[in-house]
Amino acid sequence: MNARQALGRYGEDVAARRLREAGMAVLERNWRCAEGELDIVARDKDALVICEVKTRRTGRGGTFEHPMAAVTPTKSARLRRLASRWLTERWLTRYGQPPRGGVRIDLVGVILPERGGPLVQHARGVA
Repeated sequence: MNARQALGRYGEDVAARRLREAGMAVLERNWRCAEGELDIVARDKDALVICEVKTRRTGRGGTFEHPMAAVTPTKSARLRRLASRWLTERWLTRYGQPPRGGVRIDLVGVILPERGGPLVQHARGVA
């Protein structure tokens, strides 16, 4: 695992822990198919939640893009396609009907400052 992958994995661990603390049940992590990957699939009461996790380090002299700015319209469309595929392949084969609370796509941004613990932002319904 390279440094970038390790950073992403750490951010996903932080995000999953934060979602659980908020009362969500994490159903699956790092689900992959030919079209891409979903970082976290969770349940928030009756809603199915697809969570995209973006992790960034702050530091001296480097460029910094806030994690919340990373979900472009193209990325949003891809997340919707992946959510539909996960719903079809995983949820509907088990339960036979869509989740009562619908499907929501959230973004969890994790910022790792030079000092101190991670800063986490959870935006609901971003795509």
